[in-house]
Amino acid sequence: MLVSSYNDLLVLGSLVVAILACYTALDMAGRISAAQGPAAYWWLAGGAFAMGTGIWSMHFIGMLAFDLPIQLGYDPTITLLSLLIALPSSALVLWIVSQKTLPLKRLVLGATVIGLGISGMHYTGMAAMRMNPAIKYIPSLLVLSILIAIIASGAALWIVHHLRQHSHRTRLLRIGAAIVMGGAIVSMHYTGMAAAEFPIGSICGAAREGFSTGWLSLIILVITLSVLAIALITSVLDLRMEARTSTLASSLSKANDELTYLALHDNLTKLPNRVLLDDRLNQAIQSAAREKSCFALMFIDLDGFKAVNDAYGHHVGDLLLFDVARRLEENTRVPDTIARMGGDEFVLLAKVGEPADAATAADKLLSAIREPFRIAGHELRVSGSIGIAIYPGDGDRAEPLLTNADAAMYHSKNLGRNVYSFFEASMNANVHEQQLLVQDLRSAIEKQELVLHYQPKLDSFSGRVSGVEALVRWAHPTRGLIAPDQFIPLAEKTGLIVPIGKWVLDTACEQVKKWHEAGHPEWTIAVNISALQFTNASLIPSVCETLSRHALEPNCLTLEITETTAMRDVEASLAILLELHEMGVRISIDDFGSGYSSLLYLKRLPASELKIDRGFIRDLAGDTEDAAIVSAIVALGHTLNMSVVAEGVETIAQQEFLARLGCDSMQGYLLGRPMPADLINAMMQKIKALAEPAGIPACV
Repeated sequence: MLVSSYNDLLVLGSLVVAILACYTALDMAGRISAAQGPAAYWWLAGGAFAMGTGIWSMHFIGMLAFDLPIQLGYDPTITLLSLLIALPSSALVLWIVSQKTLPLKRLVLGATVIGLGISGMHYTGMAAMRMNPAIKYIPSLLVLSILIAIIASGAALWIVHHLRQHSHRTRLLRIGAAIVMGGAIVSMHYTGMAAAEFPIGSICGAAREGFSTGWLSLIILVITLSVLAIALITSVLDLRMEARTSTLASSLSKANDELTYLALHDNLTKLPNRVLLDDRLNQAIQSAAREKSCFALMFIDLDGFKAVNDAYGHHVGDLLLFDVARRLEENTRVPDTIARMGGDEFVLLAKVGEPADAATAADKLLSAIREPFRIAGHELRVSGSIGIAIYPGDGDRAEPLLTNADAAMYHSKNLGRNVYSFFEASMNANVHEQQLLVQDLRSAIEKQELVLHYQPKLDSFSGRVSGVEALVRWAHPTRGLIAPDQFIPLAEKTGLIVPIGKWVLDTACEQVKKWHEAGHPEWTIAVNISALQFTNASLIPSVCETLSRHALEPNCLTLEITETTAMRDVEASLAILLELHEMGVRISIDDFGSGYSSLLYLKRLPASELKIDRGFIRDLAGDTEDAAIVSAIVALGHTLNMSVVAEGVETIAQQEFLARLGCDSMQGYLLGRPMPADLINAMMQKIKALAEPAGIPACV
């Protein structure tokens, strides 16, 4: 027999090519599993071609590594046939591993067919040498080579299919399976080569007509490089695709989580909001109804929060709300829900065994809220008023439970605050009354139920009427004339104050225009602006439009803004007031002395008038402290080039005292009560009669 030998470097190369071909095919198998429709068939065809040509290339690299002491060659037709045998075998491998299940019968059948295909490719490739006499095979090694191919193919199929669900280890498992399959193919090849015997005197019939080893080397080089390129490109694209998909999925998941969180939580305190509270409250009702148990719903409102907000500004107020939320969380159990309803209102949903448990929880919360807060260098103190409703006694649905807890909370405030109250049926009367009032108030403007009364302001030195202040009243069809202190707080709470304020401004400007035309061109009109109106974006456009509509000079209009409102957010207030001032509108700081003004900020405000709070006027004659304060305010106003107005003048003694102090203007019941416009002329006669005994020229 002819003695054969092998080139070790080419043997190693054949193993590398086999493993790489198997890895490329298995990588594409993952694409086949994920793809749908025609795309899956394209991935199957591409994978089969890559794997088939890779196995075929490995076989002929192994043949190039084989050397006999005679010239060798390979028949082109038979060589191509061996490639065609490798392709369907590879396609079968990919189809099997891409299936959802792999029963034992399919595994055995698949391994057998694939093993026979690989063996067929190998021995067909050997036949391409057309040896004469024919190659003799050792039967035992021949059978062994085929068994190696079948068993190894089965092992590779099982590994890839049954362990592919471990997604975090997919790449490692794929490499392991490729090594097993590549090793099996190489083992089968060299076992088959060992089975071949070449008698002495053998001649290779394809040495002259077929591919020479040089040409075959070039062909195999091109094919091998193609397989390498496919493997490299597929791997890189796969890596990029996985990275991008993972990043995108992570970003989408994060964005979705954030949107869900924002939709269900309060932006400031990070507590659950009304939407999430409603969901948990409905769940609690269903659970309690099923288990025949009870729970408590506590409505919590902060006492003194508005004063903090007014004195230190919204920024400090927001920080206080955040700290209150943290304390409430720290003093509630994990299964319970503490939510923010808005403003300084919170709600606690707590499972309790009996009402006494709710009382204990409420006491704990009140104690936590009472502890001082250290915020922005200030020590702040607030308290809480809590209303408690118990399911099912105080309501078996979410809405009545919240309404009743709210009613109990208002009862706590009426008791003096810093207490808790359990709901009682009688508490609903006041709440129901307010709800009806709000409902009627919504249509009051359309039904023309709002009316303006006017109170004159007198010049302290000339006795002339310098202007009037417009004061709104509600002429309710069944309740009669309702004073502002009964409906303005409700209007502010519901936001109705904005359209009401717009109506007041328009009606007042229309009326003062009529007085100008009637012979009082020096009269001005003062209109009160609430805090909600002042911060509303429509204020300045509304003022400008109203003055233009009634052809009224801007300096005929005075907007009265409380000291507290002006000082709430000084920089924002300054911007609004400057814009109004540039329009020519006069600004009056109302209720001066009752707030927490900083002279540093006050001097920056473009105000033309200070209005002394009526609280200092009431005991002016007999209280030296009030007299000193009023005197100081008058001096301050004049120093800042502002006129000073005193409101609440009810006695001649007060009038004379204020005149001596140099107060510029006065208004009050002594000089005229608020009245409808058609009674103003009659009231002017009364002012004249009352002013003459004081020695003031009473000109109208």
